[in-house]
Amino acid sequence: MLKVMLLSLVMAGLLLWGLSWDLFYFILVMLSLYFILFGHYEFVDFNYFGNELGGSLLSVVLVWLSVWIIMLMMLASLKSIKYNETYFLLVMLMMLVFLVLVFLSIDLLWFYIYFEAVLVPTYLLIIGWGYQPERLQAGLYLIFYTMFVSLPLLIVILWLSSNNMFLSNLFIKFSWFGNIIFFCGIGAFLVKMPMFFVHLWLPKAHVEAPISGSMILAGILLKMGGYGLYRFINYFMYMVKELGMMWMSISLMGGLYMSLVCMRQSDLKSLIAYSSVVHMGLVIGGLMTMSWIGLVGSFILMVGHGLCSSGLFCLANINYERLHSRSMLINKGLINLLPSGSLMWFLLVSSNMAAPMSLNLIGEISLLGCLLKYSVIMMFVLIFLSFFSAAYCLYLYSNIQHGSLIKGMMPFCEMMVVEYLVLLLHWIPLNVLFLKMDFFML
Repeated sequence: MLKVMLLSLVMAGLLLWGLSWDLFYFILVMLSLYFILFGHYEFVDFNYFGNELGGSLLSVVLVWLSVWIIMLMMLASLKSIKYNETYFLLVMLMMLVFLVLVFLSIDLLWFYIYFEAVLVPTYLLIIGWGYQPERLQAGLYLIFYTMFVSLPLLIVILWLSSNNMFLSNLFIKFSWFGNIIFFCGIGAFLVKMPMFFVHLWLPKAHVEAPISGSMILAGILLKMGGYGLYRFINYFMYMVKELGMMWMSISLMGGLYMSLVCMRQSDLKSLIAYSSVVHMGLVIGGLMTMSWIGLVGSFILMVGHGLCSSGLFCLANINYERLHSRSMLINKGLINLLPSGSLMWFLLVSSNMAAPMSLNLIGEISLLGCLLKYSVIMMFVLIFLSFFSAAYCLYLYSNIQHGSLIKGMMPFCEMMVVEYLVLLLHWIPLNVLFLKMDFFML
């Protein structure tokens, strides 16, 4: 691990020595190309770093997604970051290093350290470049929710390592002690995803964060919870078999309730944030089935949601920079002013409601199939969940694009080329990877 730390410090020094937007873009584009061209199907072991780094297909794809989203965050923040550019680039670099190490750490203790370290640059983004004074409260919510459940996870990791259970086939049995270990072990990941009942930090953080903070929260940080569940669920197979139905019920009923909440939202970013809770409820349900199709469906939906939700936050920010409001009462009739922007809204909202030719469709079909196989009773919840998911997407699109324009919103500037580029770089992988489904077969 010492080699990894030294290499990270050398790279950080080189970047800071000539820290500029152009250099950072170039490095991110090269990293993206590397992961696209050389992403392997089997277990990847980077022998140069010793035995500390490596990962499965899921790890490599999530690293690629991290690099891709951070590259798009840089492009989307060109207008909003008018001061402290060097500090902003430093925070981005710190975020990138921690995210790559989270997804590629083999040792669980190092995984935990990097998992918690990602919280620092996220908090700095929210309180440093947020828009409203409430960002301090949002940052506090984020810290308290995630730190409150992270200490029990550390205790579980130390207990597992002290009992030498990494290499043995001994699993935690269903008992009162097993219950406590199970709740402590997966609690941090359920909060990070977030599951219903522990989701209140997410809308606050999204609403107060700058565009880069919203993109990284929706695109990557929610996926860290799914990745953590994927890694830890091996130690709790008996527990998941006994208690999996409880987590599925909470997640799916919470997703249904959040869909109804979305139908009554007037804040643009809050609606997109609550829709993330709906999608992550399906992901938790798929992971708790412990079936292969459930794991693959969760993996596909995580990647699809990362691209789609991040793109929707970009569109919300484009509207905010012109109208200076997130209220859907003011964001009306935009098809008259930004017809090409209306096309991008349509493409990303239709992907969000799992229309054909998007990763969300394949992910949701897989998850619906595995959940119905697990229990037919879930059919009633899933029917309404799917219906209201489509309903709030249509509500979002029709409310923003149609209706009468608010007088006094002029002068109004047209969309820039870089904004089209950011939106297309979200939409193209989201709909082109549809043709390469065998890439996601874990």
